[in-house]
Amino acid sequence: MKWAASLFAIAVAFAATGCAPIPPANTTQIDKPAVSAEIIRFEIPADALGARDPQLTAVLAKAGALAAAQKQPTTILVTALAQDFAYLNQAIWKGVPPKHTVRLSLENLTAGARQPYSVSIKPTQGG
Repeated sequence: MKWAASLFAIAVAFAATGCAPIPPANTTQIDKPAVSAEIIRFEIPADALGARDPQLTAVLAKAGALAAAQKQPTTILVTALAQDFAYLNQAIWKGVPPKHTVRLSLENLTAGARQPYSVSIKPTQGG
């Protein structure tokens, strides 16, 4: 049940941060590393995915809602095994309001060996 605490932490992060950008930790640094354009990224616990856990379903729906709340075109990238895409995609789309105004795209990437299952939300490149 360790993953339940992780999912809860992700849900709290969604609620606490909303769409607000996080300020950089050190603003005096001259040579800053490249900033990730990701809005959020989280790993999906394999045991929660295998059990189709209701808490995971709720977090995925919140990810869909977060993506829909963005002001710019947004891409949701799901990395998992092919047999899990239908469940993951459906859970994400449940969180997207019917009349959202942002253009969303949902992309699936098949996970390789030892690659974690994940969801990332980022602005659409070139869109």
